[in-house]
Amino acid sequence: MPTTLDAAFSDLIASRTELSVGSTSVNKLLSAVRRHLGMDVAFVSQFRETDRIFHHVDARGQSPIQAGDAIPLSEGYCKHVVDGHLPELIPDTARVPAALAISATKALPIGAHLSVPIKLADGSCYGTFCCFSFEADRTLSQRDLEMMRVFADVLADQIDVDVERSRSRSERVGRIESALSGGHPAIVYQPIYNLETSRIAGFECLSRFHLEPQRPPNEWFSEAHEVGLGGALEMTAIREALRALKHFPPPLYLTINCSPEIIADGSLLEALDRVDLARVVVEITEHVYVDDYAALIKQLSLLRALGLKVAIDDAGAGYASMRHILKIHPDLIKLDISLTKNIDADSTQRALAAALIAFARETGATIVAEGIETEEELRTLKRLGICQAQGYHLARPAPLKQCLALLLDSAVSIEGNRFEDKGPAGRPVRHAHS
Repeated sequence: MPTTLDAAFSDLIASRTELSVGSTSVNKLLSAVRRHLGMDVAFVSQFRETDRIFHHVDARGQSPIQAGDAIPLSEGYCKHVVDGHLPELIPDTARVPAALAISATKALPIGAHLSVPIKLADGSCYGTFCCFSFEADRTLSQRDLEMMRVFADVLADQIDVDVERSRSRSERVGRIESALSGGHPAIVYQPIYNLETSRIAGFECLSRFHLEPQRPPNEWFSEAHEVGLGGALEMTAIREALRALKHFPPPLYLTINCSPEIIADGSLLEALDRVDLARVVVEITEHVYVDDYAALIKQLSLLRALGLKVAIDDAGAGYASMRHILKIHPDLIKLDISLTKNIDADSTQRALAAALIAFARETGATIVAEGIETEEELRTLKRLGICQAQGYHLARPAPLKQCLALLLDSAVSIEGNRFEDKGPAGRPVRHAHS
């Protein structure tokens, strides 16, 4: 039958890819090793610049040290063992003069001691894995020491994973903070046309990141949310986008993308203070799961009372968009590019678009078709009864100055297609988030 030690080792191996340094599996391992050796205290300590901190402690009865305690590196056994001034295996401290010279030997007291370094993949010493008992134990052997080394290697592997996670997170936080401090994201504006008048009805505000690593805007926002800076990046983009509202003549409107979390916690309402909300549309993406519709709808009601309109973005891309539509009752429904692309050649897409258009008529919503790239797509959507549209075939996103110049052109119409919003390698940028 497997022993408690075998079980603890198996648990640690099985879960090592998802453990953290503070996990219960490590504590179970310490307890199993300590009891197997018949020792009083087992612990893992980490060396820092001038001290060492105990991350895990397991003891029989009252322990003289606790997890979270820190003592100077010069005190105790660990650093002396790593430096070679004390042996890793000490069955009886009374027979080792160097051990007797350490105050903790008599203060705790320490009768027997086992300590092995935890060496990381880069060759550095993280700290030590130790066991000690208050009484001498001359039964301790080299085999016990080898067992300690095996477990120390397993712990080192896991700590390497944790260190890499921490390093990776620090890098990601640094990238987002650098973007924020460097004035990113930059905002471009894509015209939304009224298909009945062939005139611009409004502009969607889109984010662009002109810095390394070169990647789509949605990846910047995704990474920001992963490290807890998603709200800061979203609010920066929204505030920057809406600064342009005063430059666009009424009744033109601006649409901004916003995650449900930012709306639900009240951040958006606060950010839109002193903004003419009658000319603002907030787009809620289909791809984002909503945990609390009640909180979201409550905040949207406050914003709608001030004139703001709500759009469901990416409709037709999946189940969540329909759920958003039924729960939120949007003022605008934006058909996803996956539905509009090649719609002229796909009867299934036309049927779904027609159903959504009929639904919009029944509920009083306006349909906006996104991602129109060909004249054939445009004609098909117009025949289906689409009211408003945007896409590269109509006009590409552009900086504010170019958009204002377009508005000054009294002859501008749906055939304009004036702008070229190019990515770093000269390719059009299709991913958007503001």
